[in-house]
This record gives sequence, structure tokens and C-alpha cells, in this order.
Amino acid sequence: MTPAAKMNLAKATATHIGRELLYRRLLWGVSAVLFVAAPFLFSQYWLYWVCLIAINVVSATGLNILWGYTGLASLGHAAFMAVGAYSVALLDKHLGWSFLVTIPLGGFFAAAIGLLVAIPSLRVRGLYLAIATIAASVILQFIFSNWDAVTNGMKGLIVQPAQFAGVQLDQPRLLYWVIVPTTIVMVKMASNLFRTRVGRAFIAIRDRDISAELIGIPLFKYKLLSFGLSSFYAGVAGALWAYFFRVVTPESFPIETSIFFLAVLIVGGIGTIGGGIIGAAFMTLVPELLRIGLTALGPWMANSATIIPSVRIIVFGVLIVGFLRLEPQGLMELFGRLRRSFLKARVS
Repeated sequence: MTPAAKMNLAKATATHIGRELLYRRLLWGVSAVLFVAAPFLFSQYWLYWVCLIAINVVSATGLNILWGYTGLASLGHAAFMAVGAYSVALLDKHLGWSFLVTIPLGGFFAAAIGLLVAIPSLRVRGLYLAIATIAASVILQFIFSNWDAVTNGMKGLIVQPAQFAGVQLDQPRLLYWVIVPTTIVMVKMASNLFRTRVGRAFIAIRDRDISAELIGIPLFKYKLLSFGLSSFYAGVAGALWAYFFRVVTPESFPIETSIFFLAVLIVGGIGTIGGGIIGAAFMTLVPELLRIGLTALGPWMANSATIIPSVRIIVFGVLIVGFLRLEPQGLMELFGRLRRSFLKARVS
């Protein structure tokens, strides 16, 4: 390569890096403006969906830590969300503590239960681990349904509105300032985690656990830690969910919810923080978009409203199979290709 060609290559690389940094700064700037302005610009309807997406982002990020970054299959994620939700409901009912205390405690209680489940379950791997987590989910669901003295059985528990400075946070416009900042903190913590030795150990276990053990990584310790962190995220998401909907019943967190979060990762891009965010937003809005579309077909389809649940399940299945077959890396990879093509076109 001639000196002139090397210089041109260096200039092109520097320009690409500069545009990449500019893109990231612009993205952060726009995100910050939207974060502050959203409660004043959006209606209660859209703020409801923003808050629900944010809750799902927290839970999906937790499952991503376990499944996407550590390679451990779990189909019991909804049960740990239920632990966080019930923890908030019980603490609120019996002690009347502030949400500033009950939300993190919901995460810690879920992490404790998650560790108890993980100790025997992590002796197996793959499909057997997934089955073990399903079994744990069924056991917890049985406890929530039948321990009437604590959980009030199928009737569930009512959660009082969160309060701050004497103001009841009983509307999406007010809960936004609790749910969205919590989500930002949790996602940032997960992003930073994979820059640490612990995060790199998770990735090494996912890529080749035998090799990771040979270089001195204690597999059981880090798998246990990953399971605990994932359960903590699920518990925090469940705690936010409890304050958002203000009623917790065993039917609030069926096993279908765990499958939903698996679909979120597959569609968004498993093993990427951004994939959990994009997937949660997309998959949360799909049922609402289906409802709007089928309702619009009401004049031509007499039973359009009654088939919404069935159509939703079919669409979820098609999305999971379609992305696994056509784009295993999910929407995150598609957006990444578009961004790289745009930056490359601008450089050239």
C-alpha cells in the first residue's frame, strides 16, 4: 500500500469514527430531550404504553443477562417477577414502606428465591435447565394461588398508590418519573456489567464453558451470580408492575409471560442490551396494534374482537419462527446494518 493510500485509509477511518461518535452523542441528546419532554407532550394513553414498555425492558434485560450473555436457558422468569410484585404488595400492606425501599427489596427477595432455585437447577444444562425453571415456576404459582393467609389466594392483593412528598403517583404521567428513571438505571448497570471481569466471565461461559473453566473461571459461582442478577431484574420489574397496575394475583404472571420475554429477546436480538430495549418496545405494542387493526375490521368481521387473543398467539409464534429462521440476531442487527450503510454512504 502506497503512503497516499495509507493516508486516505487513515482519513476515512478517522471520519468514520468521528461520525460514529457524533451519531451516539446525537442519540443520547435526543433521548435526554424526549425523556424530559415526554410527560408534557404525550397523552395518558401513550404514557401508559411508555411505562409498560419500560417495565418490560427491565425484565427483558434481566433475562438477557441469564440467557443472552451467560447462555443459561430459563422459562421461569415470570415467577420471579411475581415474587417482586408480591413482595411490594405485602410490604405495602403490612409495613406501609415507601416505594423507594420496596422496589429494590422486591428485587432482592426475587434474587434470593432465584438463588434457591438455581442451586439445584444449575447442576443440569440446556433443555433440562429450562424444564427445571418451569418446575420452579409451577411450584411458586401453586404457592401464590393457595397460601391464602399470605397471598390472599386467587383474590390477590391490592397495592396502594406509590407516594412521594405527599403526592399519590396513581397516573401514568406521575408514575413515569418512577418507572422510566429506574429502567434507565437498570439498563445502564447491565451495560456497564459487561465491561467488568464478571460480565466477561458470563460471556466466556456462554461461548465455551469448558474453556472458561480451564482458564480458571469457577462455572457454578458465576452461573449462580448470573441467575441471581437475572432474578433481581425480574423482581424489580415485578415491583414496578405492582405499582403500575396496583393489583397482584397469581394470574398476573402465567408461564406465557416467560415465553413473551423469550420472544422479546429473539425478535430484538438476544445477547445485546439494545436488542432487549427494541424487542420489548416492539413486542409490547404488537398486541395493541393487532387490537386496533382487528377492531377496524369490525364492520366486515363480526367476531373480530373475540379472535384477538388467538391471533396474538399466532402472530407471536410467526415472529419467533420468522426471526429465528431469517434474522437470528433480531431487529438490533437490522438497525445496525441500516446505520452502518448510512454512515458508509456519508463517508464515501
